[in-house]
Amino acid sequence: MEILRYVAFSADPAGGNPAGVVLDATGVSDADMQRVAAEVGYSETAFLVARGDEDFDVRYFSPKAEVPFCGHATIASAAAYAERHGPGTMRLDTRAGLVEVSTKVGADGIVTATLVSVAPRTEPIADGDLVALLDALRWAPEDLDATLPPRVAFAGAWHPIVAAASRQRLADLDYDLAALASLMAQRDWTTIDLVYREATHVFHARNPFPPGGVVEDPATGAAAAAFGGYLRELGLVAPPATVTVHQGLDMGRPSVLTLSIPAEPRSGISVSGAAVALPS
Repeated sequence: MEILRYVAFSADPAGGNPAGVVLDATGVSDADMQRVAAEVGYSETAFLVARGDEDFDVRYFSPKAEVPFCGHATIASAAAYAERHGPGTMRLDTRAGLVEVSTKVGADGIVTATLVSVAPRTEPIADGDLVALLDALRWAPEDLDATLPPRVAFAGAWHPIVAAASRQRLADLDYDLAALASLMAQRDWTTIDLVYREATHVFHARNPFPPGGVVEDPATGAAAAAFGGYLRELGLVAPPATVTVHQGLDMGRPSVLTLSIPAEPRSGISVSGAAVALPS
């Protein structure tokens, strides 16, 4: 099989989040998908099987396990497909549901992809879970931004959203990996979405990802989509709204995710970003 390597949410190969992409995974077993994802070593690798000109089955594997949906690997896959077959629209049948992703090519030749998530939803986080989560993060209650209450949000995968009161608190990420991994396994959480609000429509994010064998994800499209749903459901932005999320800065892999949040309740959140091939 041909294994492609792209970064998503950056036009610079030194930024963004690397993903493996297999555009034709016809006949590949689950065990081989897991093996390839571990060998590639990125936070996720996407495996596509065509069912028509625009329709595909897709599976996402981290180095340790399959995940139901991955935003950055979706953006990477769409860019890889567009560079070989031209820009357009793809319909991806994921384990989380149907995700549509469209591509366009700029005057500079860079591909930008936009995915539309499954219907998002947001739920309260249990008091005991929040205490355990803060303990694992080594955060205190006073480290939280009271205007952005903790919740668990979904747009293809579940992500607790925890907002820091200061940019410095977000920058000082030093968590108990074993404790956080255990809690996330018990609750079926994919990443933890730690955010800081710089301005009304500008946020910074970091995403611990121990279930995938990755300490931190430099750009997380699935969490960004869930976060967009959270902002709409809690009335924290006035939709329709465009929100910018900066991620990966503290890792030295700057990434930019653009969220389009429609006003209609339960409608999918659009997540856009550039993607480029990694040098071979």
